[in-house]
Amino acid sequence: MDFPPAHPGPAEDQLLVLQGNHRSSFVWEGDLSDQPLHARRLDDLWDFMVQHHFHARVVARLQATGFYTIFRIGRMQLDWFLIMALVERWRLETHTFHLPTGEATITLKDVQVLYGLRVDGRAVALPQYIRSMTRGQYLDMMGQYTDYRSQGDAVQRGSSRVALLAIRDHMAFLHPDITGETDDLHIERYTRLALLLLFGGVLFPNTSGSLVSMRFLHHLQELDDLSLYSWGAAVLTYLYKSMCRASMLCQRIMLLQPPLPPLEPGETHPFLPLASRWVLRRGKYRGTNAYHNLPLVRDVLDMLVARQCFTCYWASPGLPVGTGDAAACRQCCTR
Repeated sequence: MDFPPAHPGPAEDQLLVLQGNHRSSFVWEGDLSDQPLHARRLDDLWDFMVQHHFHARVVARLQATGFYTIFRIGRMQLDWFLIMALVERWRLETHTFHLPTGEATITLKDVQVLYGLRVDGRAVALPQYIRSMTRGQYLDMMGQYTDYRSQGDAVQRGSSRVALLAIRDHMAFLHPDITGETDDLHIERYTRLALLLLFGGVLFPNTSGSLVSMRFLHHLQELDDLSLYSWGAAVLTYLYKSMCRASMLCQRIMLLQPPLPPLEPGETHPFLPLASRWVLRRGKYRGTNAYHNLPLVRDVLDMLVARQCFTCYWASPGLPVGTGDAAACRQCCTR
């Protein structure tokens, strides 16, 4: 018996107008059956923290900025192929994952739960004069607020970006001088360098894979004001942009494990951020994080049914549960 050829979709193209250039089209044709995305793994920050523990005064400054939760999380274990399979289902037109059970997306609450970042407050935006600054002006600002002076090719020619490795090396040079008697000015400069490593290597990695924009110095001028901004919204916006690029065959993506469900309105959690649950403790770290193969993960997503998609917190006594009761949640998650 002959069966009609399967239609790859979408069934209606009035909304999903970019299907022709979407990764899913090439996967269907067999062109990307086993070709992975070039996901970033920038470890400049984590490698530095393994060798140099932050002084208590630096920790206090980072806590005041609202970013110390991410430093405390550390290097996470990621399932690359799961992330890749989800990117293939991400649609630029709707900013949602298209699954057999319907559409799903990543929300501001997810970012707040995972990273503990603020999702309300001032918008993270750059004034026009910062955007129009020259390379020399950026370098002057870098020297003023971090005491870092570029050498050689540390700063990309004609660009506002500086090498993460150069920042890490400069922090290693300054680290022995950070003591309880160090001037506040030097503590602040060291803190700004640490935040640049965080921005360029974790929160806002760019297509170079090894550079960070000196434009962030605009917001780093006043460290006391950092906590007033909605950095969670900025991270989510950047993630959306990265997944849109990756889903349309622009190969690089930002690192973010698929999200845990958001908390209910007004509900608090005893040990945020939950992203720390993806970190292997006891000092162990695996450089190779993919636990599955890509075709298998694609098949699993293809076979999703409605009862497999619900709001649930991973099985741990005392955790709030979004849907159903705690006993049912633990029974489901531990099968």
